[in-house]
Amino acid sequence: MDCGAFVEGWCGDAAQSFIVGTPSQEDQALIEATDAALARGIDAARVGNKMGDLAYAIGGAARRAGYGLLADHGGHGIGRTMHAEPSVPNDGRPGRGIKLAEGLVIAIEPMLILGGNGDYFHDEDEWTLRSASGRRSAHSEHTVAITAAGPVILTLP
Repeated sequence: MDCGAFVEGWCGDAAQSFIVGTPSQEDQALIEATDAALARGIDAARVGNKMGDLAYAIGGAARRAGYGLLADHGGHGIGRTMHAEPSVPNDGRPGRGIKLAEGLVIAIEPMLILGGNGDYFHDEDEWTLRSASGRRSAHSEHTVAITAAGPVILTLP
C-alpha cells in the first residue's frame, strides 16, 4: 500500500507491503528484504554521500540475494509537490551522482521482485504495477530529510 498526503502545503509519501492470507516463507522473506533495503537506503542518506551511494545501498544487497528491482523505477524528491527532482534510484554505483546536502527531502522507495527480472507493466488504472513475470513483489517507502545529524524519517507512524 503506497499512500501520499498533503498537510499544510507539504507532502509526505510512504508505503508498506503486507500479506493477505497465509504467508509463505518466500513472501515473508521478500518483504523483510525490501524493508532491509529501505533501511540501508535511509542509513546512506547522509550529508556528503552521493546519490549513487544511497542507490547502491538499496540495490547491491538485494541483487546479491537474487531479488530483481523494478527497471527504471525509484524514489524522488518531495516537498511542496509529490514528485520532484532529484530522482532517487534503487540501484547504482557508489561515488556517483549528486552530492546529498543538508535540507534535501527525498522519498526512498525500493521495490523488489522475486527472481532477478525487473521488468514490469502498469494496469489499466495507470497506477498499479505488476511484475512482467507474474512473480510477487514488495514495496517499502519513507519520506526522509537529510540533516547534519543524520537522516530523519518524516513518515513514521
